[in-house]
Amino acid sequence: MSQLVEKAEQIAKQAYAPYSNYLVGAVVRMNDGTEFVGTNVENAAYPLTQCAEKTAIGAASTAGYRPGDIAVVAISASPCGGCRQWLHEWKIERVYFRREDGSIAEYAPASKLLPDTWNLP
Repeated sequence: MSQLVEKAEQIAKQAYAPYSNYLVGAVVRMNDGTEFVGTNVENAAYPLTQCAEKTAIGAASTAGYRPGDIAVVAISASPCGGCRQWLHEWKIERVYFRREDGSIAEYAPASKLLPDTWNLP
């Protein structure tokens, strides 16, 4: 899956991050092989910033895909806590990302990224 992480790193170059200059890219591959990409998109009101994973998942959702339809997500960096919740809720089987030391992390399923997930009753 290093190729998918490398694709996420290439996509990251398109990120809009004028405040942090921290560029993140994500690729989601659906069970049918279709792929969607996303980057982080910052906003001066920082809580409104869109993470790369959310951008890519949002594109998949717009195309009609739903939780359970995403086979793999590859990210150029470790996902934040909020994105870990998104990855859990979308029932993603595998998540790969580039660690700070340059190695590639693999989590299967995504819920292992956030062992104490928050679920609606």
